[in-house]
Amino acid sequence: MADETIGIVGAGIVGLATAREIALSRPGTRVVVLEKEREVALHQTGHNSGVVHAGIYYTPGSLKAELTVRGVALLRAYCQDRELPYREIGKLVVAVREDELGRMNALYDRARNNHVPDLRKVSREEIREIEPNAGGVAALYSPRTAITDYPAIARAFADDVVGSGGEVRTGFPVTSLTEVPGGIEVASGPRRERVRVDRLILCAGLHSDAVAGLAQDRREPRIVPFRGEYMLLRPERTDLVRGLIYPVPDPRYPFLGVHFTPRVDGSVEVGPNAVLALAREGYTRTRISPKDLLGLAAYPGAWKMAAQHWRTGIKEYRGSFSAAAFMKDAGLYVPAVGVHDVVRGGAGVRAQALDRDGTLVDDFRIHRVGRVTAVRNAPSPAATASMAIAEHIVEAVFDRASGSG
Repeated sequence: MADETIGIVGAGIVGLATAREIALSRPGTRVVVLEKEREVALHQTGHNSGVVHAGIYYTPGSLKAELTVRGVALLRAYCQDRELPYREIGKLVVAVREDELGRMNALYDRARNNHVPDLRKVSREEIREIEPNAGGVAALYSPRTAITDYPAIARAFADDVVGSGGEVRTGFPVTSLTEVPGGIEVASGPRRERVRVDRLILCAGLHSDAVAGLAQDRREPRIVPFRGEYMLLRPERTDLVRGLIYPVPDPRYPFLGVHFTPRVDGSVEVGPNAVLALAREGYTRTRISPKDLLGLAAYPGAWKMAAQHWRTGIKEYRGSFSAAAFMKDAGLYVPAVGVHDVVRGGAGVRAQALDRDGTLVDDFRIHRVGRVTAVRNAPSPAATASMAIAEHIVEAVFDRASGSG
């Protein structure tokens, strides 16, 4: 229907990509993005490592696999069109022990099923040709894996929305959603500023479960915040790494392990670890939210997750407090790098969805509640897939697809 107003809660890269897709593909539809912060892309998008993932890791046939492969093509074309950074520096997924080769080969088969371009297996000698300072007995090499600047892309998306007649309203924390005849009334803050929309899309990231609750969506999955902390190679040591160097991931976890990530600004990150954050926006160890902790403690899924993964949790916390412990694993992949070659870097917080049975949700999840479409889980590689996720959401909102993830 033309002349509708579509509201979007959240001005991260997924929310802005969705707003842009609606503005460009639905002439006559007004779009308004509502963001609690004073700027766009301040949370997960603004703390992103900048990697454009090629689709190596994801279960064939899953929504994540489908949208990532599509998203890469869209993102590459967009960056080229807007002259935004997009550098195909390549990625090695390295097996450092013989007992990892089985998992590496399984990963290769998965990536081939996902049509990852130009992927190949490489030997110990070929690793050294690609990355002279890397360790490992064998690896997968993805030469098309790229790096970019996601906050810059998000800002460009916001400009596209405004340029198409839409609005990006910052400083608008959503505090209530009320169904009214023919639409939804979105209210903000103690002054109860209101915006009426015909349909609403929730892309609230770290607060996705809480905001979805305002729309009477189901309670699960719940968001558990995991902080990922990084080291930075000292500037005089960045030449030790040419491209991305990753471990063979543990299939029990949605995290990829400590890796080396060159950035478009010339720096090289080492990390991240994955520790439970004590606040949804807990970018530092000292940031604690009693409300968030009480909510986590009251959720049965959190206790079941802890019972399953407490040993891994202890290891990750050890690395959080000890640079030597943090770099022990990293040194397996680039033996020339030691604790004296790095300084503490920044951190990000991942909105990890958790089911009631303690399962860490891996795939994207999108729920539909009447006039509200809620993105309930959009973890990495959501930035890579953002433009394809936007297409999928728009299909769901306008009834061209079921919308279930």
